[in-house]
Amino acid sequence: MSKKKRPVAPGGRRAPGQKQVRKPVSGTPAWVAPAAVAVVLAIIIGAFLIYRWYTTPLPLPSPSPNTTAALIAQVTGLPASEFETVGLGTADKTRLTKVTGTPLVGATGKPQVFYVGGEFCPFCAAQRWPLIIALSRFGKFSGLDVTSSSETDVNPNTPTFTFRRATFTSQYVDFRGLEVSDRQQQPLQTPSTAEQAVWSKYDPGQTIPFIDFGNLYVSSGAMYKPEVLGGQSWQAVIDAVKDPTSVAAQAVIGSANLVTAAICKMTADKPAAVCSSAMIQDLETKLP
Repeated sequence: MSKKKRPVAPGGRRAPGQKQVRKPVSGTPAWVAPAAVAVVLAIIIGAFLIYRWYTTPLPLPSPSPNTTAALIAQVTGLPASEFETVGLGTADKTRLTKVTGTPLVGATGKPQVFYVGGEFCPFCAAQRWPLIIALSRFGKFSGLDVTSSSETDVNPNTPTFTFRRATFTSQYVDFRGLEVSDRQQQPLQTPSTAEQAVWSKYDPGQTIPFIDFGNLYVSSGAMYKPEVLGGQSWQAVIDAVKDPTSVAAQAVIGSANLVTAAICKMTADKPAAVCSSAMIQDLETKLP
């Protein structure tokens, strides 16, 4: 003879000695419970979508071509007094590492600054500002454009520029800038075999942003935190950078001065108008 099963207690375990009680017949229609569950789920999903709507950062509106040109003119034309006032600022000079190797030169035979980044990357977004500002003291960019980092990464929508179509002319130094991924992390530009070898040699982890200063110094990562620029427009960042006492100026201009000192080391302190500055000369002595 089979034994009667004991009822299941709350939590899934059977309670010893508990008698089974016959459940009363419910008068509620069978369809009510599933309908109630569906309503609750709809409320939960709706609340989640509203939360995402209000908490997901919106992409920065793209400025017009004329506005973009004005922004680039401002960021590449800062006065020398700005650099002298800020000095090293809050830049992280430990990002620079001394390396040895055959001098890296560009297509024109000049010492080359070689950059690898990605448009989605907030740390690349931060580092482009001082790199552009510093290089503009040695030559002239064309083809720069504005962009912002990914809206789904940390420090979303960090305002910045892109090197994807940029060229650089200078009497003193060459520049090669690669954006290996676009803002959606899709492949964009591919390093040559020689460029990949340089990147792999000095940064086996393939960190971005990566900068090689003529195989004299390399930098992996940003020299300051991207949140310094967070939640701002390009013009707001530029306005802040123009104030040497601001947090943005201390980070961006300080990093630009550090980059300038490294480039001056590459060019044997040319041009003198930039590299003979007492502040730059002092920074050169602090390089690794």
